[in-house]
Amino acid sequence: MRGVVPGLCFWALLAGQGFASAETLPEIRVDMDYARMVKMPEGARTLVLGNPAIADATLLRDGGLLVVSGKSFGATNLIILDKTGARVLETLISVVPAQDKLVVFRGVDRRESLACDPLCVRAIDAADDQQHLTQAINGYRVHEEVMAPARK
Repeated sequence: MRGVVPGLCFWALLAGQGFASAETLPEIRVDMDYARMVKMPEGARTLVLGNPAIADATLLRDGGLLVVSGKSFGATNLIILDKTGARVLETLISVVPAQDKLVVFRGVDRRESLACDPLCVRAIDAADDQQHLTQAINGYRVHEEVMAPARK
């Protein structure tokens, strides 16, 4: 990850676009499967995301906010351009493990995910074992069916 920033600087300078004109935001850290809101500088219009398999970013034009969602572990860069194509922001996005989540493996096979805060309960995660995932989804469906009459 440390080699990413020097490499980006080198290619940006090579292209004649130094970082002096763009605001640099501290690294955005987001938990896997969570979203984070980030205030954008004025004039932000276009997103350039290095690796959309790691994170998703959506610019909300009305409030000048950016929604960053963690999709897989790792780091990628984010560049924000204004309406003329000039860079107004450059930052890194790091997707890290959620502190309230426990993932159970059996050998190299991922079995199930648990949400822990402070007690652990079964959670739905698309990366879990298919059988476990199906059982968890069916359990939530049964719960919703039982609770539906109580909500009317």
